[in-house]
Amino acid sequence: MSTPDRSPVDQSVLVDRLRQLDTCAISDALDTLGIVGVPLGPRPVWPVRRVVAGLVRTVQAGPRRSDGPADHIAAAAVDRSGPLHVLVIANEGRTDVSCWGGILSRAAVNRSIAGVVIDGACRDAGESDALDFPVFARAVVPVSARGRVVQLSMDEPVAFGDLWVAPGDYVIADVNGVAFVPAGYADLVIDLAERIVAREADMAAAVDEGRPVSVVMHDSQFPTVESDRS
Repeated sequence: MSTPDRSPVDQSVLVDRLRQLDTCAISDALDTLGIVGVPLGPRPVWPVRRVVAGLVRTVQAGPRRSDGPADHIAAAAVDRSGPLHVLVIANEGRTDVSCWGGILSRAAVNRSIAGVVIDGACRDAGESDALDFPVFARAVVPVSARGRVVQLSMDEPVAFGDLWVAPGDYVIADVNGVAFVPAGYADLVIDLAERIVAREADMAAAVDEGRPVSVVMHDSQFPTVESDRS
């Protein structure tokens, strides 16, 4: 599906709606629509208690190719991003070297960036915690990127595990993990996820009222793409 040409206002509205949900609701909506968008592995590297969501800004990391000076990985992405953005750093799942650290977290906080999701490792998890900057990664290691890993590109589609993620897609991350929403399906996925959350609130109330959970949890109680549209 081609990426819709949404205005910044429309993107902001979608991000606000996404931030009211969680990864479980988005995962259920993606499942219902037959969209694969959940990478297995990335976790919060400190106990992030809130939902992190926003527009994807991609960074491709890779091995250093020369001995000359190079821009630090993700630094330019931080400088060009703001409150709507979540940075997505693709480093082929490498866990032997960090591609995000405390100075980048500090700069990201100064830019009000929502968070960072890494297909790889980070370091300085305690510093990110102290800064209250959410970092989701596959591992935490003390090994610096400097001299080892550099930024190869920015704002281009990247492979994240078995998924492809494009700049302008949407991402949500919380204690349960990470989910990506392709931009072209964002309205449909978020709309369905909101109906799933509403239905689950009704189911929770029914359980509290004493209805058998075997009845409440039956497949027939879950919304489909077309059901419950107002």
